[in-house]
Amino acid sequence: MSDAIESRDGPTRAYVLHPALKGAASRRLPEHGLAEAVSLAAALPDLDVVGSEVVPLAKLHPGHLFGTGKLAELKGRLEAAEVDLVLVDGPVSPIQQRNLEKQWGVKLLDRTGLILEIFADRARTREGVLQVELAALSYQRTRLVRAWTHLERQRGGLGFVGGPGETQIEADRRAIDEQVIRIRRQLAKVVKTRELHRAARRKVPFPIVALVGYTNAGKSTLFNRMTGADVMAKDMLFATLDPTMRGVTLPSGRKIILSDTVGFISDLPHELVAAFRATLEEVLEADLILHVRDISHPETEEQAEDVAEILEGLGVDEDVTLIEVWNKIDALSPEIRAALLVQDARRSEVQAVSAITGEGLDALLANIEDRLAEERIEEVLNLPFSAGRARAWLHEQNVVRAERQGKDGWRIKVNWTPTQQSRFMAL
Repeated sequence: MSDAIESRDGPTRAYVLHPALKGAASRRLPEHGLAEAVSLAAALPDLDVVGSEVVPLAKLHPGHLFGTGKLAELKGRLEAAEVDLVLVDGPVSPIQQRNLEKQWGVKLLDRTGLILEIFADRARTREGVLQVELAALSYQRTRLVRAWTHLERQRGGLGFVGGPGETQIEADRRAIDEQVIRIRRQLAKVVKTRELHRAARRKVPFPIVALVGYTNAGKSTLFNRMTGADVMAKDMLFATLDPTMRGVTLPSGRKIILSDTVGFISDLPHELVAAFRATLEEVLEADLILHVRDISHPETEEQAEDVAEILEGLGVDEDVTLIEVWNKIDALSPEIRAALLVQDARRSEVQAVSAITGEGLDALLANIEDRLAEERIEEVLNLPFSAGRARAWLHEQNVVRAERQGKDGWRIKVNWTPTQQSRFMAL
């Protein structure tokens, strides 16, 4: 970032561009993609979005992304708006980034860099911070001109937008690789500790119910409403990053563990898919998944498809029960709201609610109760001594009622649900 930009008082003035390649297959309208990109930018406290636009492209220019005429046209608008930072809602190669920054005289960030910056600002737990740093290193290793002083910090931005890390010196790749090794070692210790906590939690016979959904669908607001907790819940993308768990008592008196997770988003950078898989492990452990949808959003169906794809990519078992929670019915017109409530009444796998007003919450809790009241099967398993991993899994699931060791292996009496039975067979 130039001295002029660094010395300017106040928030960074940002301009959002959403490139729309003509003829490209996309399930979203460019205008909605731009709106989401603006919301991403607004999630950072030090940015002031002073303008945004969809940029139609006949083809992608390998060196500058945009054609010569469009480059000059955009430069005029950026100068007139006194823009400090351009956010491109899509991938930008290192060469394109350098050329655009030189051409326009501004700092530039692509979608991956922006999401990394938001995640860095949101991370609070030690694991979250380390995961962000690891993802940032993976991303920036491809960027030849960056500084690394921001990696000494425990939280806050990554230095892409402002502060240390913007001297534009060439990164030493060997130093980056050493950082990666150091962080992976620290992360291994943190993950091991969390695994011990999870193992202890498995011994408590409480079902785990995981909230998942597109970012800003209202998961954290619903979580707070159901648990009485005070998780950060704001009208911004990625308000929650680190997984949060609380106990909830259902109307019958049965207890469950409710887990709030990071919001999903389309075109999630591959660096983050790998780095944040650990933060979604609670979903893999869940007995019941609540897919929270912002039913008032114009692209709620497309968002639901994105969530389904990510769940499939995570390896979530198809046998795990899922309830679609249609949230934000308070934001609908009376006519649409009435029509949705008719669908809600007909389908047990759907529950219409308003996390803001609490409408539909009692019915949701009753539905959770019904779904978890799954019949239990009692049977005897004969496992060879070579099936130590399977035997350990049974004990972790707290389904073993009796066990006897024989000459050829173990004879184990279990009491489990059909879901647990199918998971065991998959082992």
